[in-house]
Amino acid sequence: MRLLQISDTHNRHNELTYLPEADVVIHCGDFTEQGTEEETLDFLNWFIELPYKHKIFVTGNHDLCLWDAEGIEDLPENVHFLQDRGCDIEGMKFFGLAYNHSEELLPSGIDVLVTHEPPVMIHDESSGTHWGNAPLRNRVFEIKPKYHLFDHAHDGYGTDKQEGIVFSNGAILDDRYNIINKPHIFEITK
Repeated sequence: MRLLQISDTHNRHNELTYLPEADVVIHCGDFTEQGTEEETLDFLNWFIELPYKHKIFVTGNHDLCLWDAEGIEDLPENVHFLQDRGCDIEGMKFFGLAYNHSEELLPSGIDVLVTHEPPVMIHDESSGTHWGNAPLRNRVFEIKPKYHLFDHAHDGYGTDKQEGIVFSNGAILDDRYNIINKPHIFEITK
């Protein structure tokens, strides 16, 4: 299964015309700038139309109008809003944790964890500050997903492997909101 990770697009999703082929596209949050319903609908219309078999997204700190949403009505079956919940796609277990929600919600047995926040000290530095979440880091090392996909710290873009876990910050924009990073692609197997 081929995964495509994008995140931190801040209303510039329509400019992403170079997205490579994949089975699942995952957006790790901050698809809006002000978090308005209008911005969210613009993103969802774009995201739903993407030519991928499955689509997953979680909220970021900018996506205010969905912070307390438990779900979104009328999403196509192949679009998964993982707000503190999981889904199974072709035998792979995905779980999404909403921005600033408790890491205690994370179950074991996850193949791909999707969050907005990075774990502390792992691709979490931006503008000279570490934006990572220490309890999240501890829980991730406890449950050991195969992949932890996140963003939030724009300048922390990159991928690293620690203790058998692939950590990936997939921020598309830098701190000045320039599109400078390419989406990450992962080939995963059960």
